[in-house]
Amino acid sequence: MTRISHHYREALPQLGAKEFITDGGLETVFVFQKNIDLPLFAAISLINSEAGMAALKGYYLPYIDLARTHQAGIILDTPTWRASTGWGRQLGYSAEKVRNLNRLSVAMLVDIREKHATEASPMVINGVVGPEGDGYNPTEILSAGAAEEYHRHQVEAFADTAADMVTAVTIPYVDEAIGIARAAKKASIPVAISFTVETDGSLPDGTALRDAINKVDEATGAAPAYYMINCAHPSHFMDVLQQDSTWTDRIYGIRANASTKSHAELDEAVELDDGDPIAFGQLYAELKCRLRNLRIVGGCCGTDHRHVGEVCKNLMAA
Repeated sequence: MTRISHHYREALPQLGAKEFITDGGLETVFVFQKNIDLPLFAAISLINSEAGMAALKGYYLPYIDLARTHQAGIILDTPTWRASTGWGRQLGYSAEKVRNLNRLSVAMLVDIREKHATEASPMVINGVVGPEGDGYNPTEILSAGAAEEYHRHQVEAFADTAADMVTAVTIPYVDEAIGIARAAKKASIPVAISFTVETDGSLPDGTALRDAINKVDEATGAAPAYYMINCAHPSHFMDVLQQDSTWTDRIYGIRANASTKSHAELDEAVELDDGDPIAFGQLYAELKCRLRNLRIVGGCCGTDHRHVGEVCKNLMAA
């Protein structure tokens, strides 16, 4: 049997001193800018066709150019935010089909890495795991055990590929994060947890960000390699970040929204709010002052390579 090569699974380079970027809001770019329909906002559907695969590969290129220009690393995220078994079922996919799509998404990024990685711009392949329900307003709250059982199928699929790690993004409550972290620990693949927050800087269920991070660490033996914040504008959470505190030192990444609108307002929006890319980049400079371990920067809803480019200008020497 051929042994799968894991470039960075044993030592994630973003835990060192080097800066890394990510992409922006993949789904919002495809839906609002490229006018490509994504059923259930699931970009994994693009893997099903040659045209979709080509569109995905082209999507990553501007970010790769930014990483190489600024001699930064880049974390290549699989388009699998809604590629768990439950979302797959809603899309009409069998469990095996979902598993295969997750594998194919990693293979696509391996191909990209082989073509574009350099010593100055290493590329980490990251399997993205999304919430079981709505990341803004979940209708069902899973226990940690139920979340572990639900998410283990996708986590194990990534563990059997060349993915270096998994990241759970837009996670709205603590028990789901605990379940995902435990599933990844059992599958022996590094995991990061990225919480989404509301306009007051707290999780959708009202849990303070500080408490969420501390509770996950306590329940899992600090299993996550690090934490991130995504799918919220920097102004929504800037004030809750306490400088030089133990819990903020666990935050290594920010992928903010372009818009200052609340999640409820974004849910009702029919047009893309891409905010102000220049101001967006400047806000990351403020975040860097509050988060001494900030290594990973990128965007979420409404952002594209312009926003990430402005972040690079403010944080990295070209």
